[in-house]
Amino acid sequence: MFALEFPPLSHIVNWPGIAGEGAWWEINKVVLIYGIAALLTILLFVLGSRKKALVPTGAQNFAEVVVEFVEDGIARETMGEAGVKYTPFLISLFLYIFFCNIFEVIPIFQMPATARIAVPLVLALIAYVVYHGAGLKAHGFGYFKHALVPPGVPIALLLLVIPIEFVSKFLVQPFSHTVRLFANLLAGHILLVTFAVLTSGLFVLKPYLPLAILPAAGVVVFTAFEVFVSLLQAYVFTLLTGVYINAAQSHEH
Repeated sequence: MFALEFPPLSHIVNWPGIAGEGAWWEINKVVLIYGIAALLTILLFVLGSRKKALVPTGAQNFAEVVVEFVEDGIARETMGEAGVKYTPFLISLFLYIFFCNIFEVIPIFQMPATARIAVPLVLALIAYVVYHGAGLKAHGFGYFKHALVPPGVPIALLLLVIPIEFVSKFLVQPFSHTVRLFANLLAGHILLVTFAVLTSGLFVLKPYLPLAILPAAGVVVFTAFEVFVSLLQAYVFTLLTGVYINAAQSHEH
């Protein structure tokens, strides 16, 4: 008989400080990823806008692809032409989340920064302020009636409907926006760690070495899957932000 010791959850999402351990400004692996993701997002568009080539290449080409994807596939799809002005905000969300996610499969780092709830929560709260701000700008204080009173609801049901709408749109919505991103990346990270530890354990236990090929294959498959999830979750978070902005400022409610 043999036993494999899997690391506790705290060991795969918490990292010792690289600098300032124990201080409020402590820098660890996750904080480092946050910073690198921000720099990559900024650097992409700095490099992409430096030279206006007739046929864009390299960073400029990639930047233009991202702009077109977000502008046409998210902003216009969710808000129509009115959504174009939100393109810079949506692009920033999309790229920053993607870069935070993709560190899951980058050697040495191997940690999706969004598997810690702090940044998903902050991004969801920023989106929360933006879409409710868009609603207030479009409707004034009438926005609260727009948000809380669905059209066609009988007056007798409003005492029941208004609290439900308030909880849904002002309390649950930012929470679900946060958890959707956080939970998906955390689950993927746990899955990869599980297969990696199992592979390592079977490799060390020589009699069971042939069995190591199965979890090793799982690591390869799920690593590829996590690349897809990193892109998908960045897209879903950004798409939902666009949907929420549109719902807040729509005059058809």
